[in-house]
Amino acid sequence: MLKINKLSHLEILEVKPSITQVKKLDRIPVIILLDNIRSSYNIGSIFRTSDALLIKKIYLTGICGQPPNKEIEKVALGAVHTVPWEYKKDAYKCAKQLKKEGNKLIALELTHQSIDYKKAEYNFPLVLVVGNEIDGVNDKILEICDFAVDIQMNGRANSLNVATATAVVGYEILYKYQNL
Repeated sequence: MLKINKLSHLEILEVKPSITQVKKLDRIPVIILLDNIRSSYNIGSIFRTSDALLIKKIYLTGICGQPPNKEIEKVALGAVHTVPWEYKKDAYKCAKQLKKEGNKLIALELTHQSIDYKKAEYNFPLVLVVGNEIDGVNDKILEICDFAVDIQMNGRANSLNVATATAVVGYEILYKYQNL
């Protein structure tokens, strides 16, 4: 049997780029717009995933907490320093401006018209709109989205945690971008 030796924390750090180096890396043409996410822990997790994916930028809107924030930073593990972000009070105005700038708007939401995230055709640049943990993506924003994607749920739960869902769809978008 193959012996598996786990990397030590120091060994992992030795191969990772510095914050300065990460800030210079090419980013994928994907923006994440967080529409009134209430949990700072979810926001921190989305920062961490966005760092892993090299997302271009995160927009925090409405009631979203913002760095510096103890809960966000606890979960983000430094990603608040490597992922560009900006706060905008009004999620709809932010989404409308991003669409005007030529981005496709993709809602991560359960709708009658949602497409399975794996079957969707993603055109870049794009904005992944992620909604509130209870209310989802604002209806006004949905009206201007190009389409919505969802994740197949086979059990009783109707959705994944918002941060988990963002990671699942984010990695699919990265895969499709890398295979253009």
